[in-house]
Amino acid sequence: MHASSSSTHPTGGVLFVASDVAPVHDQDYNRWYDREHVLERVSIPGFVSGTRYVAIDASKRYLGLYHTESLAVFSTPAYRQAFAQQTPWSVSNLDRMLQPKRRVCQVLAHTGAGQGSALVVIELPEGSQVDALARQVLDLGARLSELDGFVHSCLYFPDETLSTPLPQEATQGRVLNPMLLIHASSPAAAQMLRSQALTHLGLGNASSGLYALGWQLHAADL
Repeated sequence: MHASSSSTHPTGGVLFVASDVAPVHDQDYNRWYDREHVLERVSIPGFVSGTRYVAIDASKRYLGLYHTESLAVFSTPAYRQAFAQQTPWSVSNLDRMLQPKRRVCQVLAHTGAGQGSALVVIELPEGSQVDALARQVLDLGARLSELDGFVHSCLYFPDETLSTPLPQEATQGRVLNPMLLIHASSPAAAQMLRSQALTHLGLGNASSGLYALGWQLHAADL
């Protein structure tokens, strides 16, 4: 697959939540996500979609991505109310999360389009300037787009003010790294693209994860 487009311009916001849960709570946790939480979040005005992933090779088993029309959506009264006034089911499962990772990010530096069945998440160095990092991610995307199985790549740049930690998230030593996301057409392609990206960026030992697509809900479907 080849890139259909590329852009350094912001194209919206995203809520990134990576989490684990003890096996004893796994069934209820997934039921909550699938039957309440995704629908509840995607129903908020300005949300575009909610997507769940399950780890193939990652430190956190579950990943949820909630895309919005803009970063400003996370400052609206509707979102603040939903975040501050969780349902009882949400409260119980948020408290069950083991070392979760919540980030609210600007989405930048797209190459390609679409969503694959597998996703790579690579943490980039903290403190990088957003414009320089966006150009670097676009350059990498152009290279990766020539490889089989590439679908789409982009940069998630976290907003420090909006990235409020979840109840069970450690705050000491908490680092808001930018993240490179690479969508691929298969887990095998994702593995290859991850290796190529880490090599090109000189990040051989960087934190990275590989996830399989679970399911997705679009606001337009509601």
